[in-house]
Amino acid sequence: MKIEEIETFLVHQWLLVRIQTDKGISGIGEATFFPHPEAVIGVLNTFRDYLRGQDPLRIDHHWQFLYRFTSFRGAAIMAALSAIDIALWDIAGKFYRAPVCNLLGGRCRDKIRMCALVLTDEIDALVAGVKQAVAEGHTAVKIDPVARGFPRMANDRLVKEIVSRVSAVREAVGPDVDVCVEVHRKLAPSEAVIVEQALRPFNLLFIEDPIQPDSVQSMAQVVSKMATPVATGERLHTIYEFRELLEAGGAQHIKPDIGLAGGITHCKKIAALAEAYHGSVAPHNFLTPVCTAAHVHLCAAIPNFLVLAYLPEDRPPRSDVVKRHLPVEQGYIKVPDTPGLGVEFDESAPSKHPLKRFVPATALKEDGSVAYR
Repeated sequence: MKIEEIETFLVHQWLLVRIQTDKGISGIGEATFFPHPEAVIGVLNTFRDYLRGQDPLRIDHHWQFLYRFTSFRGAAIMAALSAIDIALWDIAGKFYRAPVCNLLGGRCRDKIRMCALVLTDEIDALVAGVKQAVAEGHTAVKIDPVARGFPRMANDRLVKEIVSRVSAVREAVGPDVDVCVEVHRKLAPSEAVIVEQALRPFNLLFIEDPIQPDSVQSMAQVVSKMATPVATGERLHTIYEFRELLEAGGAQHIKPDIGLAGGITHCKKIAALAEAYHGSVAPHNFLTPVCTAAHVHLCAAIPNFLVLAYLPEDRPPRSDVVKRHLPVEQGYIKVPDTPGLGVEFDESAPSKHPLKRFVPATALKEDGSVAYR
């Protein structure tokens, strides 16, 4: 079996990659670099020249070749490599007539615990959203309680606004639901420490990205002052970066994104690194049902999985990307037993949802300077 073609599809803000083989088997993958998908396509155009004519089942070999044939690294390259890797695993599963997780060592669990993302800072809507998630069977919810206008708030106001939202959510869901707080990198180290201390009474599952991920040392210093577990890693790319993070004590839970951190091949290795530190894996999952399906197989095949966050995939435009998404039932996705990833790309999606370009925008402080985001 040989690779014949690599196709790219832009849908809304997402880049999908399909690999065709001469045996009629195809695989689908996705890249997580949604602000700059065309940069990833540029990388894929280079990868295409190497991949045509290759055996698609030599997955790790192709990973190493594409990672090391040039001295350059970064998000565009890793997103392209990740999409290729996911698609190759989809092909392998179909070729061997097995779910991808079976090829990764088999299932450690039968279903994947999903964490419902409720991303609003309006308290009434936030409470209604988490209550709905719990009614649907979720045992974990994730919120971003940092209010709009945060860069212009005095410290006391900032902390009280965050606490008011987390308190309302904890009261709404009760003690039997895990609450995760996503800070989205908005706080300075000094602010993050003060906020975490104020949130300790709510027994959070974790605080995610409390500060900018620019420095492993800075993250580790902040984590050392916190009692609440920290989750981070969605902007990291390789086992080497995750090794440094874990060695420094920069996280208890890591968040590799399968569409950025090297696909299934590399994320399996990253999970093993975390296992050696008794760390858990809660992947960053924010795109389409293709990435969700890839994450489901990864999470099924590792012993140290925690939760998988997601946005609803049963409504457009996400629902239109695949012919059938993996359904969330009572807060879980059942690990599929179909060959490959278990989802198929819908070719009508690009015409329904053309590329929506990102417009540069960010939060500003009162004096006009750029705030963290």
